[in-house]
Amino acid sequence: MLFLVAALLLLGTVLGTVAHAPLSFTLAAAAVIAVWLVVFAVRERHGRRRHTSAH
Repeated sequence: MLFLVAALLLLGTVLGTVAHAPLSFTLAAAAVIAVWLVVFAVRERHGRRRHTSAH
């Protein structure tokens, strides 16, 4: 529960910061985060596939 409260407070802080940031900066940051998430997902899927086939 404490983790959820902390996550919501952090989300509120980030959204407040984004509201005051220029649109170009917000879009650039969103693109960087999206690329990072895609790379992470691909690496996780590749790692699980390799781990599963080894057994």
